[in-house]
Amino acid sequence: MKSMTCPTCGTESSPTAKFCPECGTSLGVLGIGARVSSHVSDAQLPTPAPQSYTPKHLAEKILTSRSALEGERKQVTVLFADVQGSMELAEQVDPEDWHRIMDRFFAILSDGVHRFEGTINQYTGDGIMALFGAPIAHEDHARRACYAALHLSERLRQYADELKRQQGLRFSVRMGLNSGEVIVGKIGDDLRMDYTAQGHTVGLAARMEQLADPGTAYLTEHTAALVTGFFQLRDLGAFSVKGVRDQLRVFELQNVGPLRTRLDVSRARGFSRFVGREAEMATLEEALARLIAGHGHALGVVAEAGIGKSRLCYEFIQRCRARGIAVHEAHCVAHGKMIPFLPILEMLRGYFGVTEQDGSEDTRRKVAGTLLLSDPSLTEDLPLLLDFLGVPDPQRPAPRVDPEARQRQLVAIAKRVMQVRGRREPAVLLIEDLHWIDGGSEGFLERLSAALPGTRTLLMVNFRPEYHAGWVARPADTPDALYRQVQLLPLGPEATTELLRDLLGSDPSLNALGERIRERTGGNPFFIEEVVRSLVDQGVLVRSPATTMRLTQPVTEIQIPATVHAVLAARIDRLPERDKRLLQTAAVIGKECADPVLRRVLAETQQVTSAQDDTAAVLRDLVAAEFLYEQALYPETVYAFTHPLTQEVAYRSQLAERRERVHAAVAGVIATLYADRLDERAALLAHHWEGAGEALEAARWNRRAAEWVRVSNLPEANRHWRQVRVLLAHVPESAETTELALEACTQLLELGWRLGISAEAAAALFAEGEALAMRSGNPCSLAMLVNAYGVVRSHFGSADDFVESSMLAGQLAEQTDDAALKLTTRTRLVIALGAAGQLREALRLSEEVVVQPAGDLKLGASVLGYSPYLRLIRERGKLLIDFGRLDDGVRELERAAQLA
Repeated sequence: MKSMTCPTCGTESSPTAKFCPECGTSLGVLGIGARVSSHVSDAQLPTPAPQSYTPKHLAEKILTSRSALEGERKQVTVLFADVQGSMELAEQVDPEDWHRIMDRFFAILSDGVHRFEGTINQYTGDGIMALFGAPIAHEDHARRACYAALHLSERLRQYADELKRQQGLRFSVRMGLNSGEVIVGKIGDDLRMDYTAQGHTVGLAARMEQLADPGTAYLTEHTAALVTGFFQLRDLGAFSVKGVRDQLRVFELQNVGPLRTRLDVSRARGFSRFVGREAEMATLEEALARLIAGHGHALGVVAEAGIGKSRLCYEFIQRCRARGIAVHEAHCVAHGKMIPFLPILEMLRGYFGVTEQDGSEDTRRKVAGTLLLSDPSLTEDLPLLLDFLGVPDPQRPAPRVDPEARQRQLVAIAKRVMQVRGRREPAVLLIEDLHWIDGGSEGFLERLSAALPGTRTLLMVNFRPEYHAGWVARPADTPDALYRQVQLLPLGPEATTELLRDLLGSDPSLNALGERIRERTGGNPFFIEEVVRSLVDQGVLVRSPATTMRLTQPVTEIQIPATVHAVLAARIDRLPERDKRLLQTAAVIGKECADPVLRRVLAETQQVTSAQDDTAAVLRDLVAAEFLYEQALYPETVYAFTHPLTQEVAYRSQLAERRERVHAAVAGVIATLYADRLDERAALLAHHWEGAGEALEAARWNRRAAEWVRVSNLPEANRHWRQVRVLLAHVPESAETTELALEACTQLLELGWRLGISAEAAAALFAEGEALAMRSGNPCSLAMLVNAYGVVRSHFGSADDFVESSMLAGQLAEQTDDAALKLTTRTRLVIALGAAGQLREALRLSEEVVVQPAGDLKLGASVLGYSPYLRLIRERGKLLIDFGRLDDGVRELERAAQLA
């Protein structure tokens, strides 16, 4: 068999290849579909090897990140496509013909999915299941899936028409899409994935495909929420879908919508207030002044996703247009890296006034007219330019030249056009999102930037910190610099407050919510807006007639909106594998991580060996990319996440098994490195042991944390004791767990009367503790429980209830040899008798007790959280004063103060 030649790039391939190994173009040979037959069951069909149908450029991307996919959670869009009534169709034709029909069908599907960097995850016999967002992560996974569905709809419609003409078959395909979270697994060297994505997200996509009419694509409300505006959707209403409790809104995908960028979406909704960018706008105004003065140059705006690059450029462009300055815009899109010269073509079409409604003849006329008015000599280059724009002149075809010479000629034409135009009037060329630029456009742009001097043209670009190119690598801040750069930072506290006031209104009841949003979003305007919008969509926030917002229910937790999660997850996934693993490990350690802890954990989890320890270099890269920053340098270096949501997304992307393993390692390392300061790190150790799935160990450390923090922070101590109860509910009962749970009940009662507890909650705690005490048979623990409950009863009942409980606690204590417990219960009884007005009995008992304790017992703390002996002296001093023995009472109070 002869080798095959790719019609796109000319690369020779093996005769059995299905795709070009260089560019991924479908070669249309038998292979995939030949495995499918209506006469055999799916179980008998051999599974195609992934490397046989995955284009080379996608295979390289997948294999680059395969170790990151040894179990991760990913936000994806799932696409199902299948042939309607395939078995009936197969019966109408010869089996060999059906093989060829299905082979071509699968080739079309593969080409459409791979065009938008999706992955075919499964062949279903008469269709496919494809993932967008895994294994290659994309922040616009839902849009890519919709673009693929529209592309496939058109190609498959053409194929169906062909089959109808040639064989009389009514061939139709239906598609279903849904977006959500899936678990992905390990990818081997042959690209074979050890998983098939399963669960609710996948099931809903399959339901949409089954629900769709022939020739249509249906999507769930989850996908619709991510693509509304970018695509035209027809709302089909709410459907009862099998396996879904509530009705689900379903939409039909019809066409591309009017919006292209997130800025377009914001503009369609109504821009929020533009705040906090006065300094940056002043820099842009200075660049404009240089332009007007005749100094052409380039300007870059750099910032993380969502910080406001596009909004700043938009506001600046509006000012330019208001002054009559010509502006030409182009956008790089996330799926555009595989489309050569996309932004350059957009800019040229805009320059020549070409719109989407213009046909080939109108386009040629506009281009020729503009060139003739600019400089008649430029018309010599018209054939090449028209060919580049995709509207070649049949009368004057472009000369045949090699691609490199062709690009040099096109750059030369663009330079001449820019220079001719620049001599007459100033102009601004804006190209957005260079981090998504294709290779051809990048080279074109670099050569074009060299022609800026001597023109009145400002080339303005924006991009994220991870983008690197030679001509933007060395920005200068000199008066004659060819390239300058503006670094855009998150909004400061004042600007964030202004933005939140604009979004939420000024109702004081929302102040706490605004503060929580500010902390969670870290001054990122896009994140702030999406969080507020998410709360509105959930019905948690509603707009009142006074145009301010009000809460309909308490906000216990602020979830990361899917739009924000997709941006952050895709950015993390674009990191080199070593960087990503380290960032995920740091995320488990916490929002802050000390360098010694990080290094030890990496070694403990066998992610780094001493021979290959490049941790310092990786940390430098992560700091440079603004994922982390150095929060402290002394006495040890401490790194912190630049954005709190980045830490959360990096943490949540890992499967529970890996997180548990790292949590356990972190706990062990902290206990070793800080063995002399474990009390102050008890809460942190409790958190990591809980994350490791070690509930009993976590309960022990929560107890220690509660004891440590009680002196300074009663609410925090209360929280730790509550967590002890929660954790012990998942641990098999033992003598230790019974005692620990009983202590938690006692301490929650002790803290409850100080912090506020209901009578019902207190009674439930006492009943639970009493049952535990009965099982343990420990009178000491029961005495402490009764002692604590007595104080609570005094708040909800009478002082006599307090006395009754205190006397019972004392009787129980007398059955033990615990001197500290006896002192504690007697002190509490003195307090109870005083509260009940039995002052003489209280004074007598205080006299009896005061003379008994000796040594350390006098000052030792107890279940009360302080020294019962000191409390007894103070109570005795007050009683003496109540009986008119002023001097004696003052002396007792002074003695207590001296002892304290």
